[in-house]
Amino acid sequence: MENHNEEINQDPITKEENPVIEEITNENTQSNTGSEEEKWKREFNEMKEKYMRLYADFENFRKRTAKEKLEFMTSANEGLIKSILPVLDDFERAQKNIGNQNVETMKQGVTLIHDKLFKILEHKGLKPMVDVVGSEFNADYHEAITQIPMPDMQGKIVDELEKGYFLGEKVLRYSKVVVGS
Repeated sequence: MENHNEEINQDPITKEENPVIEEITNENTQSNTGSEEEKWKREFNEMKEKYMRLYADFENFRKRTAKEKLEFMTSANEGLIKSILPVLDDFERAQKNIGNQNVETMKQGVTLIHDKLFKILEHKGLKPMVDVVGSEFNADYHEAITQIPMPDMQGKIVDELEKGYFLGEKVLRYSKVVVGS
């Protein structure tokens, strides 16, 4: 057993001592270096190709979404315009009959057309700002056109010159108001 352990503990043969081992080692190193270089080139080319494909896919996606967005806006406008066309027809009928009707009938006709248009827009999400006069001025909802001296209405809205509207929860148009100072 001792002999066996002695054999294991002996130093291995070095390249300098055996020229055959040195020659085999040099061949393996050269072939490994060449194959590693080829391997790296191959991986680089594969990565480059993947990158180019990914870039092309992204460009196609970007163009497709831009086109879809444009189509969506067009179709949304189309729906609104189609729903307003009957109101336009009513106005044209009213214009044709302006000379044939009395003032009271004309008022009723204009009121009906206004109500019809408002219902269409309300159905699309439009809501008017209500109870503006007498409330506190709020820059998030109101646009002050002018101020008038009114000590009892200081900081409050005295008059509404143009009605404000919401589209959903977003302010579509601010109320144009006169504020007391």
